[in-house]
Amino acid sequence: MTARGSGPGPAHRFRSPRRVPAALTALVVLGVAVLFLYDLAAVRSGRPGMGWRRDLADQLATHTPADLGVQLIGGGLVLVGLVLLLLALAPGLRGILPMRTPDQRAGVRAGLGRKAAAQILRDRAMEVSGVRSVRVKVGRSRVGVRATSHFRELDDVQADLDAVLAVGIEELGLARPPQPRVRVRR
Repeated sequence: MTARGSGPGPAHRFRSPRRVPAALTALVVLGVAVLFLYDLAAVRSGRPGMGWRRDLADQLATHTPADLGVQLIGGGLVLVGLVLLLLALAPGLRGILPMRTPDQRAGVRAGLGRKAAAQILRDRAMEVSGVRSVRVKVGRSRVGVRATSHFRELDDVQADLDAVLAVGIEELGLARPPQPRVRVRR
């Protein structure tokens, strides 16, 4: 997924590759498939099936889908499947904000971590005269800024912070610049 320049194309969020969970799932499925194939080959060659498979077949013959235990196990498996499906579809790298790229080359993308963006904006806000402390939280669509002023009028500090943060957000070069939300108190 590429982050496009400031042109008409949208910049997509970064997604986690999730290689380790996919590899573990593939290994488990492969192991179960090999086990079943081995047992099937043993039965076809005239040997008896594995004991666990015969026990499982007996259990399945004696328990019906109306049994409470079967329904609970089935519901648990459905719940696990839904959670795994949700995790597979949800983006995993929410902490990285996509940035604009200066050219339209395919495959080029840049991102900035939310914590790094917050630190940059915090440093900018601390340069404003009259600001004693600042807390900055960067989201996808908003930048929350809470500042404490100690000797200037709150309206003046708020106006200066709005101007400094507008310039700072623009200089971050984000594909979708978040809107600042500034609160100043004594």
